[in-house]
Amino acid sequence: MSGIVLSASVRQNLLSLQSTAALLATTQNDLSTGKKVNTALDNPTNFFTAQGLDNRASDIGNLLDSIGNGVQVLQAANTGLTSLQQLVNTAKSIANQVFQVPPGYTTKSTTTSTALPAGSTSTNLVDGAAIKSGETLTIPATNAAAGDVATSFTFGATTSLAQLNTALAANQLTASLDSSNDLVITTTNDAASSTVGTVTLGAAGTATFAAPTAPVPDPVSQSTRASLVNQYNNIVTQITTTAQDSSFNGINLLNGDNLKLIFDETGKSTLNITGGTFNATGLGISSLTVGTGFLDNNSANAALATLNTASTTLRTEASALGSNLSIVQIRQDFSKNLINVLQTGSSNLTLADPNEEAANSQALSTRQSIAVSALALANQSQQSVLQLLR
Repeated sequence: MSGIVLSASVRQNLLSLQSTAALLATTQNDLSTGKKVNTALDNPTNFFTAQGLDNRASDIGNLLDSIGNGVQVLQAANTGLTSLQQLVNTAKSIANQVFQVPPGYTTKSTTTSTALPAGSTSTNLVDGAAIKSGETLTIPATNAAAGDVATSFTFGATTSLAQLNTALAANQLTASLDSSNDLVITTTNDAASSTVGTVTLGAAGTATFAAPTAPVPDPVSQSTRASLVNQYNNIVTQITTTAQDSSFNGINLLNGDNLKLIFDETGKSTLNITGGTFNATGLGISSLTVGTGFLDNNSANAALATLNTASTTLRTEASALGSNLSIVQIRQDFSKNLINVLQTGSSNLTLADPNEEAANSQALSTRQSIAVSALALANQSQQSVLQLLR
């Protein structure tokens, strides 16, 4: 082959044909792969830049799975909070029913004064010498746990029954005169299960008070109230189990777990969500005991106060949870959009334009045909010389 000598025209046409064939092969490869930069040899800068963009898009895409799980954890907790709020509202409804049933006692606790003068009236309790003006009536708190302040009432020259009742109201007591004009102090319906404390006078007088009588339960009413206690306790149990069941993939923000989400490939952009304990104990809700729970309005009011506090706690947590869920969903959408931006940038650096490559392929095919024809013509000139030699 080393001894073969090609003419300048043949060699030139052959080189042109080889160059066109190489370009045509490259164009056809671009069309088949869809890329104009397939290796670092094609364009080192674009190749490695695109690779970096694709790697980052892939890393963020991997984080999307954990972000998606985080969204589900938050939604599970939010579903649990909604159910817990409904259960608390149901418990409130049960407690409110206590006010609708008859008092739990046929007779409430009373204490009665003795030696009041005949003719005393409800408009002048100190008419006469039975209770002297300036004497102080003292009664211990009916229910110290509920915040009653003990009664201390000083009689004036013309103390009325209305004035005395105003003073007794804060202690959940009421005063009246019986048929003998004796002063009777009785618990209100709110404190129907309580016994009136021992009544004393602060100075020597002719009036004394008998030992307080205990309230007499009403079996029918107490049976109804016992049923309400059982219903209430069932709700309390459901509050605990609902909080325990509000988990996703082993994470329960309503049962003391925490959630950490990572939003970027460097691990520097994170969100830490602290959970809490929202079972009955965590909400401060306790089961009631038949025979002591819902005996009177006071016990119902105490339960309602606890439930209102629990409701406020749940609403506060729901607000915080909703805010965190919004943040996570925004970051989830941001990550999806960012992946699209990165992949689009990578594509702009490496992908081929099908229209342009198709046009190039057609042009190169035409050039190749021309080069083949030119090479044939060059060969023909050499054939003519050969003919002369013959």
